[in-house]
Amino acid sequence: MSLVRVKSFLGMVGTTPKAEVAAINLRREELSQYPDEQLRSAALSVRDRPEVIEVFALTAAIAERVLGLRMFDVQLLGALALQRGEIAEMQTGEGKTLAAVPAVVSYALQGRGVHVLTANDYLAQRDAGWMRDVYSWFGLSTACLSQSMSPEARRSAYNCHVTYGTANEVGFDYLRDGLARSTEELVQRPFAFAVIDEVDSILIDEARIPLVIAGGVRQDPALAEQVDEVVAQLRSPFDYVIEEYRRNVRLTDLGASRVEHELRCENLYEPEHLPVLTAVQDALHAHALLKLNVDYVIKDGAVELVDEWKGRIAQNRRWPVGLHAAIEAKEHVHPKDQGRILGSITVQNLVGLYQRICGMTGTASTQAREFWEIYELPVTVIPTHRPVIREDLPDAVFATRRDRDRAVVEQIRKLHEAGRPVLVGTASVEDSERLSLQLQVMGVPHSVLNARHDAREAEIIAAAGALGAVTISTNMAGRGTDIVLGGVEEKERERVAELGGLYVIGTSRHEARRIDYQLRGRAGRQGDPGTSRYFLSLQDDLLVRFGIAENSDIDSVQRTAESQNLEIRQTLWKYESVGEH
Repeated sequence: MSLVRVKSFLGMVGTTPKAEVAAINLRREELSQYPDEQLRSAALSVRDRPEVIEVFALTAAIAERVLGLRMFDVQLLGALALQRGEIAEMQTGEGKTLAAVPAVVSYALQGRGVHVLTANDYLAQRDAGWMRDVYSWFGLSTACLSQSMSPEARRSAYNCHVTYGTANEVGFDYLRDGLARSTEELVQRPFAFAVIDEVDSILIDEARIPLVIAGGVRQDPALAEQVDEVVAQLRSPFDYVIEEYRRNVRLTDLGASRVEHELRCENLYEPEHLPVLTAVQDALHAHALLKLNVDYVIKDGAVELVDEWKGRIAQNRRWPVGLHAAIEAKEHVHPKDQGRILGSITVQNLVGLYQRICGMTGTASTQAREFWEIYELPVTVIPTHRPVIREDLPDAVFATRRDRDRAVVEQIRKLHEAGRPVLVGTASVEDSERLSLQLQVMGVPHSVLNARHDAREAEIIAAAGALGAVTISTNMAGRGTDIVLGGVEEKERERVAELGGLYVIGTSRHEARRIDYQLRGRAGRQGDPGTSRYFLSLQDDLLVRFGIAENSDIDSVQRTAESQNLEIRQTLWKYESVGEH
């Protein structure tokens, strides 16, 4: 098999998938003439002979009847890719949620249950409620997992034909079942099929982060607080050295001597002092490598991690015990109980429990090598329903962050005065709030969407495409959001389109190109006009780490970073495979 499995249906009129779509459409037209009872009877009878063309045609006809949505050919192509156990790359606004339904029905009719794994609880609840009536015409039951469910409700949800939920919820239920004392306490049945939405986020970004169940003894925070007072006084590069790419930090001989003196420890590296050395290293990591309002925020008196890929608070996620305690000591917040690890599993190993997985996302082809090598999942690129007319402008590169920010604010001001909606993507909470302050000074009204304001997400996104709207956001608005031109005012859509549509501004490049593509993809949905442009600074972390001083090198920098991250994930995968087996 080739190193990278990527296929495209664009222009391949004579291929089998195109012929299948033609057959589905032909049968759909016949079914669309059936009255409700006859169509429902046909759907129930297909359970005895779940042939793909018939199932897909029925699903498309029922979706149009129940939801008022006619499936495009490209959605059917995406559904066929899922049914074959592949990853369908479908662009923003192409209707991935509906495209998944024929494949879900096909899997569910086999009677062993299918899990539809989504990026967050909100999407799981929305999609389950939205598609429930379609499934019911086939006699298929639907449920959605949530954190507040009782064990009985969870057991009932897993026994449904179609179960929506996040990978985290499924994973924690799996771990809890592993701690069950009798079969009566189990909530899950054997895994069969999984359809994964935002598959690159779940199988790559979150795959190496372990899901952990902890309990038992309480950790004493005294050591972390004592060590923090000492480490806070250390200075780079005299007392410690940050290694290349900022992945590690270590004490120098001078730094070790200072720590030993302050802690009255004769030799920090003696075996009996291992707990102290570990606490010192955790504190050093907390001070030198992790930054407030970038890697984490303080919310309701607690340290909350920020997901670097999504810009959201990572719910129920913590660093390893000692490191999290070090952050709490650094920020002088009350420590939380952590306890002893009772069970853990990574998402990568969790999905290996399914007989078959498939997925969809707007950005998969850049990671096709990894999807194939780790999961044996080929990537199929699905064409758009309408041509993409978004204008992707060349990067604007500035010497300093200050120059870059000044140019960004001026561009926002001009666009706002012209009435054009603007979405500005920032790398962190800190960056979004700094830019917001500058816009306040300029008198430009705007909304801010970051980990501090996640409760207003739906409201902010609903208005982001309105006439003259300015939205400053972390990666929260870079995935899974559908920004409609004109916002909630449908009558303004044409006016916004005439002005050029949504203008997306990126203020830094991410290590992974697909995260940048996700942000660009907020504009130009379903053939809408739009523009995207990145404003960069040679002081940006990504460029500083790789010593790049020319715009033409930025893409190669990202490819290098992606290769390094792939190597790290592959190494972890090897270790985890040994541990899991």
